[in-house]
Amino acid sequence: MADLVDLGPAGERLLAVAANVTDDQLGAPTPCEGRSVGQLVQHLVGLTGAFRAAADKDFGPWTDTDPNDAGWPDPEPGWRESLGRHVPALVASWRDPQAWKGMTRAGGVDLPGQVAGLVALDEVVLHGWDLARATGQTYDCDDATAEACMAFVGGFDEGGTPGLFGPSVPAAPGASAFEQVLARSGRDPQWSAT
Repeated sequence: MADLVDLGPAGERLLAVAANVTDDQLGAPTPCEGRSVGQLVQHLVGLTGAFRAAADKDFGPWTDTDPNDAGWPDPEPGWRESLGRHVPALVASWRDPQAWKGMTRAGGVDLPGQVAGLVALDEVVLHGWDLARATGQTYDCDDATAEACMAFVGGFDEGGTPGLFGPSVPAAPGASAFEQVLARSGRDPQWSAT
């Protein structure tokens, strides 16, 4: 098994970004085409809960439901508090080496724990960046996290994977490791809501 990846730095960044989202920004667009900031934060609540359950192999509604079945719902009251509970629990669960072993389930799909951990990291990082860009905030990603994300996204078709990534976009010359991850995942590193 490869070295475990710590989701802690990505979780901390996500919570820092979410803390600065104002209610009047919830209707703003995001880099996720057709999705608002409010829909993105509610998606984050759901995915952080689901991937915590996947790490704990706590199978049930959290792990068995395909989030695409429900679409991207509008934010529920208390989404900030929910993220404040879910993100630290997600990080703690993926720090347990057992989370990365054997099989688990997320979104109604059975997959190896090693893969589920990388999916969880990728979701937190990319959607953390999406949220930061949509609300005019900066987002920094350390090299170790960027490398782990690239190991994951680099395995997908550059033409895009429906439900996961859009077609890759060219990375600018001299792009950082994280900008390369963004481009590979179909995101324009220069995206702006304005």
